[in-house]
Amino acid sequence: MTKIFCIANQKGGVGKTTTTVNLAAALAKLGQRVLLVDLDPQGNATMGSGVDKHSLPSTVYHVLLGLKSIQSAIVKPPEVGYSLLAANRDLAGAEIELVDLERREYRLKEALAQVQTHYDYVLIDCPPSLSMLTLNGLCSAQGVIIPMQCEYFALEGLSDLVNTIRSLHANLNPDLEVICLLRVMFDMRITLQQQVSDQLKAHFGDKVFNSVIPRNVRLAEAPSYGLPGVIYDPSSRGANAYIEFAEELLTRNY
Repeated sequence: MTKIFCIANQKGGVGKTTTTVNLAAALAKLGQRVLLVDLDPQGNATMGSGVDKHSLPSTVYHVLLGLKSIQSAIVKPPEVGYSLLAANRDLAGAEIELVDLERREYRLKEALAQVQTHYDYVLIDCPPSLSMLTLNGLCSAQGVIIPMQCEYFALEGLSDLVNTIRSLHANLNPDLEVICLLRVMFDMRITLQQQVSDQLKAHFGDKVFNSVIPRNVRLAEAPSYGLPGVIYDPSSRGANAYIEFAEELLTRNY
């Protein structure tokens, strides 16, 4: 059965896109068939997969509005090992255009239903806000992966996101649940980060994955080369951490 996961956090700058592209590449390296869906109008996951967002004839925007089929919009970047449903600035207009459409929250879910049997995992990179685009992602998914920094303000944002997921579970998507909290940009030498990490474990238990993503220069450099860190420098600490995360995801049968 295909696993469809959103990578989401209402706080910006927490490594959502870095996590999405590197998890996609890591799962592909481990033999999984992966589709990455870029739902962010900034198109960072698209560029980070080696695809020029400015020259695409079809994107997730066209799919959501029913202008193109999802089959025609999916591309296979040559180096990354996974398939991509790309995004660019056109997607910003979808926020307004979706409002008047029927079943507007389920447009992505209905599109994915046509191709999801071709993949083991579908990973959806969501924008850092609770928008109509994020809603489409969350209504398509069975689970949410939440990358977060172990800092005080991150806990506040996490509480808001968990409440949002509970509300969607009750009203729009009964399959939706938090499956994973992933600690990113983690530095064990910082006492506050260790304290916040301990709080997360106390509150969320085994939903806090054992895998931890450290701060890593090679992960930060990789997007400028149009590659996930897992491909750009497979021997780096960051790349190894994402491989461990993918292995843990598979071991837990998520």
